[in-house]
Amino acid sequence: MNILLAMVPAFFWGTTYAVTQFTLAEWPPLLLGAMRALPAGLLLLLVRPSLPKKGEWQILFSLGLINIAAFFGLIFVMALTLPSAISGVGMVSVPVFAMLYHWLVSKRVPNVIQASCGAVLVVLAWFLFDPGSINLNPIGLGAMLAAIMCIVVGSSLTKSLGSKMHWWTVLTWQLILGGVILSIAATVHAVSDPAPYLNVYNNFDARNFAGLTWVIGLNTALGYGMYVWLLQRMSVVDFTFGGIANPVAGIVSGLLLMGESFTVFQYSLMIGMIVMSLLPQAILALRQNKPAQPATTS
Repeated sequence: MNILLAMVPAFFWGTTYAVTQFTLAEWPPLLLGAMRALPAGLLLLLVRPSLPKKGEWQILFSLGLINIAAFFGLIFVMALTLPSAISGVGMVSVPVFAMLYHWLVSKRVPNVIQASCGAVLVVLAWFLFDPGSINLNPIGLGAMLAAIMCIVVGSSLTKSLGSKMHWWTVLTWQLILGGVILSIAATVHAVSDPAPYLNVYNNFDARNFAGLTWVIGLNTALGYGMYVWLLQRMSVVDFTFGGIANPVAGIVSGLLLMGESFTVFQYSLMIGMIVMSLLPQAILALRQNKPAQPATTS
């Protein structure tokens, strides 16, 4: 059941790329990140007020910097430079990076199934992102790799809190602190390059409002609420495998909103990557639900 619940925020996150291109295409990434994080954090604080203790501010600042400020900024760079389907499918490689990270840092060796599926996923990604078959912005690809590492490191930090801090406090204040960091960065950027910010102000319309409502309400307030709550109830690697809905949402929303289309071979590679990201969890679920063999008597 937790895997299915993990697909809900993943689905909303997968729509970020197409929704951004469709409704907020001219907005600077730093401004988009700030507008996504800070209002959602303040909304959650209003719903359930909380205040961190003296010794909790440092870890919350780290979470806000990695999980929110860096990650949100990178996500919107991806959204504005890569096709939404490619962004969504590329993010399914998170389990591979999560396994490698925990192998190197925590000496937690992945099982054979996870390692095998991860290896196949890497091979499929190699063909999908081949410059000879598809033209992708290198800045967007770099942002994708950095965003993946933000997920892995940030999720590990979040899970390490365990019962030390209430999940609502973690959620609310990492959004607020990350939003403040992004707001400061966006202000500095606006001073040095005011043109895109003035363009946003002068041309704000109903489509922009709808996009912001989707990104702030569903992608962030709801999505991150479920994210932090679920991380206290399942492993980081398990959670990342629940992200199957992310690429599906990226492909579908890209097709519906942006009219993106790819070759049959490219779609096959995407499907293969999605299957490889889901297969380890499917096998584990089958093993856990397999009835035990009755003991024999002599």
